[in-house]
Amino acid sequence: MATIQWFPGHMSKARRKVQENLKFVDFVTVLVDARLPLSSQNPMLTKIIGDKPKLLILNKADLADSTSTKEWLAYFQSKGIHALAVNSKDQSTAQKITAAAKKLMAAKLAKQRERGLEKTIMRTMIIGIPNVGKSTLMNRLAGKKVGTVGNKPGVTKGEQWLRTHKDLAILDTPGILWPKFEDRTTALKLALTGAIKDSLLPLDDVTVFGINYFKTYYPDRLLARFKNLDLETEAPEMIMDLTQQLGFREDYDRFYELFIREVRKGKLGTYTLDRIGEEVDGNY
Repeated sequence: MATIQWFPGHMSKARRKVQENLKFVDFVTVLVDARLPLSSQNPMLTKIIGDKPKLLILNKADLADSTSTKEWLAYFQSKGIHALAVNSKDQSTAQKITAAAKKLMAAKLAKQRERGLEKTIMRTMIIGIPNVGKSTLMNRLAGKKVGTVGNKPGVTKGEQWLRTHKDLAILDTPGILWPKFEDRTTALKLALTGAIKDSLLPLDDVTVFGINYFKTYYPDRLLARFKNLDLETEAPEMIMDLTQQLGFREDYDRFYELFIREVRKGKLGTYTLDRIGEEVDGNY
């Protein structure tokens, strides 16, 4: 697969803003997709953050394989990374994140109390790639609608500070992708979950990848959704058979769109596309 280049001007500007604003925050909140704990991390931003205290939030935990999520949280903890899994739509999310932030910043908060500062505001910056749920999370933390929420990458293009009712002041930034994807598997994972635009990769490649992944790790999900399925069949032949079974005749594009849409919405059940032990674009 050829290298994929996709770096809109507003993303280049956002990258510079992250660098400029690091000095104004106490810690960085890195938001990732719980289904892609590694692949949805931007290695370019990881490098920019450097030694700044970091809180890693695995969002969309309701769509991820819960067993895998527990394994990933343990893994990050073993690396000395403060991490928690959330569903930003849950009422308890703001409380969980605030508690995690206080734990991360415990030493600094203790020093401030020694100086007589009883009420302090923790300042953070939320960064992440497109479509990991930043706007929804911001709305939850603020207790009101403060950002544009969309289900496709690149919806939030501005930059804003907001004060939550939970001792946090937050700087939001647009989703930032790295300039190019040289790793084919990473690109396919991001495409399957909707983190990058559908026009960047052929839908047939994304569908074949998805079917092969589910055949390997979640075969029961495929069998539950598609009846009379032979798991020994190669993915391209399986696609042809399922297209016919669903009454799509030879309209394979229609099947690609159906399969990808159902995977993204969790119609095939919960799943996680990153496995511990994989190396993804230089992340951990």
